[in-house]
Amino acid sequence: MPTIWQLQGPSMRGIPFVLFPVAVLLGVAVAVADEPAPQPIKLAVFPFELEDFSAAAAYIPPDDIDREQLRLSTEEARRLIAASGRYQLVDVGAVNDEAAKAGKLHLCEGCDARIAAGLHADQSMVGIVTRISRTDYAVTYKIRDVKSGALVDVEQTDLRAGANSAWSRGARWLIQRRLLEQSN
Repeated sequence: MPTIWQLQGPSMRGIPFVLFPVAVLLGVAVAVADEPAPQPIKLAVFPFELEDFSAAAAYIPPDDIDREQLRLSTEEARRLIAASGRYQLVDVGAVNDEAAKAGKLHLCEGCDARIAAGLHADQSMVGIVTRISRTDYAVTYKIRDVKSGALVDVEQTDLRAGANSAWSRGARWLIQRRLLEQSN
C-alpha cells in the first residue's frame, strides 16, 4: 500500500484547488464574526393617543376604558420592540411637554422628534388609535428621525367590527408584521 509521500502523481494535483476555496470561506467567516453587532436604535415610544372621528365624539369623551386600552396598546408595543433587540427603549416618563401631556403628539407636526432628541433618542414613535365609529378603528404608528424630524416609517392597520379592547391586538400586529419584519 502506498504512503502519502508516494502519492505525488496526478491524484494529488487537485488538492490546492479544493483547499483554496475552503481557506477563503474560512477567512470570510472569521472576518464576519469579528464585525461588531449593530447597535440598537434608541427609540422613544410615546404613549398611544386616541383620535376620535366618530359621530359620538362630541357627546362621549374618552373614558377610563379608552385610557386603559391605550395604555395596554402602548405596553404591548414597547414589550415587542424591546424584546426584538433591534431597539433600545428610551424612557419617556419624565417628559414635561404640553402636547405629550395632552395626548396630542400626533397633531404637533413632528414635535415628538424634538422631544425625543432631548432624551438622546435616535428615533421617536407615536402610536395613534383612530376611532372612525364605535366599531371601526385604525391603529397607526409614525416613526421619525430625531435629527431631521423626517418620517422614516408610517404603518396602519384597520380593525372592523371590533371594540376598543382590540386596540392592543392591532398594535401587536403592526409591530410584529410591519416594524419588526422590515430589514434594518
